[in-house]
Amino acid sequence: MKSKLDQFTNLDSIIFDLDGTLWDSAEEVVISWNEVLKEYGEVEKHFTKEILAGYMGMPTHEIFESFFHYLPPHKIKEIQDACSKSEIDHLAQHGGKLYPGVEGVLSKLSKKYNLFIVSNCQHKYIETFLGYYGFDKYFTDYEYQERTQLSKGENIRLVIERNNLKNPIYIGDTDGDSKAARYAGIPFIYASYGFGETKDYDYLIDKVEELLEL
Repeated sequence: MKSKLDQFTNLDSIIFDLDGTLWDSAEEVVISWNEVLKEYGEVEKHFTKEILAGYMGMPTHEIFESFFHYLPPHKIKEIQDACSKSEIDHLAQHGGKLYPGVEGVLSKLSKKYNLFIVSNCQHKYIETFLGYYGFDKYFTDYEYQERTQLSKGENIRLVIERNNLKNPIYIGDTDGDSKAARYAGIPFIYASYGFGETKDYDYLIDKVEELLEL
């Protein structure tokens, strides 16, 4: 664990990324999407967990536009909408894979700090995560790209402003998360156990339990 936050003593709130930071839903998402893709004969290939991992952190519409670049825009949107509905229905029944120790860490941190989520996800994704595990009680607020049509950095700023946060920090697993935190002007904790990589961080954790040391 490497730290440049030794003098950062007034932390009042923690903002989390979701995928690759609190859970890994990729396997279940792939199952739900590929069920939909069976209905489209024009689709050349289906998703795998490895393919999806390479897109993690991107807004949903960018994933579909890239993966189905050979299809007309209206067909991409149709497939995306069908996959998104299938995904939410599937996750509501099966959940994803929580990283070890997440619930215990959230329970302890929420007693001292206000907790938030900001993610580049679609409608009902964060709500499904919170509802499946009963984590609503740990989080004060959340925001996501499809609701606001804003970048992750802008959504972090939005959460900071509407909750009047004074000394927040952002936790994520990709270089995009790092850039978003820098855009918002707050420190960044890099969750190295997630999907992505970055060299620009203020604090590195190899497992979620290390947050308690902060």
